Amino acid sequence: MFYNMDSYDLIIIGAGPAGLTAAVYAARYKLNILVIGKVPGGLMGEAHEVCNFPTYDKITGFELVKKMVEQVKKLDVEIKSEEVLDIKKSEGFQIVTGKNKYSAKKIIIATGSKRRSLGVEREKELTGKGLHYCATCDAGFYKDKIVGVAGGGDAALTAALLLSKFAKKVYIIYRRDKFLNAEPTWVEEVRKNKKIEPIFNSEIIELIGKDKLEKVKLKDNREVVLDGLFVEIGGVPGCVIAEKLGVKMKNNYIIADKNQGTNADGVFAAGDVTDNPLKQIVTACGEGAVAGYSVYKELMRGEKR
Repeated sequence: MFYNMDSYDLIIIGAGPAGLTAAVYAARYKLNILVIGKVPGGLMGEAHEVCNFPTYDKITGFELVKKMVEQVKKLDVEIKSEEVLDIKKSEGFQIVTGKNKYSAKKIIIATGSKRRSLGVEREKELTGKGLHYCATCDAGFYKDKIVGVAGGGDAALTAALLLSKFAKKVYIIYRRDKFLNAEPTWVEEVRKNKKIEPIFNSEIIELIGKDKLEKVKLKDNREVVLDGLFVEIGGVPGCVIAEKLGVKMKNNYIIADKNQGTNADGVFAAGDVTDNPLKQIVTACGEGAVAGYSVYKELMRGEKR
């Protein structure tokens, strides 16, 4: 396999809000940087509406991704749509993707998170056949249909509100007795929406359907007929790279200090992959900014922490 070897001051692994903001700050400090990410924007791009990001009353995730990517590219920063397959520490960092090999003095891990699965039988088999993980992507397929949303946080409630614009009925299936972790504004909108019906104290234990999803069975053995089900039960942090470098973690999240540094020399982390309790676009951006600044300061000092 042919590899093209390029060297950088900083490589940012992850192209979500944390990685893109880190790139903006690092570029303005005149560092030679590269952003590597499979999907520019990460999960941010799937958000139906973002209503708590400064300067915007309301903006789609797709539009926000586009604006962030354009800003990064205007600073002459290249974003590679590649997947990091391996990383090693030896007088800097050697990073291998499916197409190229890169080296960097410092790295920022901003790999975000991936969708958490239900963990029930036939989930993989029925994915795309009535079972979905992105309402923004697939809501349009369910005009005048009956759909369900698994989850009870902000992502689940906003997915239900989007789906209600297409479907004739939307069930929110949630394991608790009320929406505990969602913003009150979203909770109020859901309560006012006559198309949406919460099913509390319930969990999905079985997916039923021959060639496509037809209904789900709940833990009380009740069955709910559905044309489609959207899973919005949170995310799993992307920590594979951190594990390869011996980065300390807590509950599968990277432990980062106030400078977004980790226990591993030259390794910084930002965004949903860290142990910050608030997983929001704006907090990811803040962490990315701090990480970009911290890398700059270290490179200028020529020191190891």
